[in-house]
Amino acid sequence: MIETLLVHATAIAIEGGAILLRGPPGAGKSDLALRLIEGGARLLADDQTLLRRADDHVLVRAPAAIAGLIEVRGVGIVRVDSLDEAPLALVVDLVPSAQVERIPDNRFEVVLGLTIPLMALAPFEVSAAAKLRLAWRAFVVAPPPTTRRDDGRRCSRHC
Repeated sequence: MIETLLVHATAIAIEGGAILLRGPPGAGKSDLALRLIEGGARLLADDQTLLRRADDHVLVRAPAAIAGLIEVRGVGIVRVDSLDEAPLALVVDLVPSAQVERIPDNRFEVVLGLTIPLMALAPFEVSAAAKLRLAWRAFVVAPPPTTRRDDGRRCSRHC
């Protein structure tokens, strides 16, 4: 099993838990991270993120060469207050607005063998940072209850 992985993503921490922002170049990873940082989040990594399995956590950090640095389009690369490492709590795929479901089912992704909550978000919407904070509270702070279907599979909505 792979214990360490380098991914093209930006990561921030809210209340000590890491949120991984994924998307292609220009998708808004750094832009959304900067708005969240202005609201009290801490930078973990920008554009390149190291994921490491440690017991029952996936730990998130920046490669040493870029630790504490974020690219601010139109300004350059700047140093911001950052956090060395945090456990992964949420994965966010940055997508165009048309690809975000209005009322999505709970989704998850397996990262280094652990199941992590996953959501899609349109990063350039004015409400994107607020939506991400709400998702943080809903999925990480107070995870949705799960039930078992008749066939024994778990579900949390629309069983």
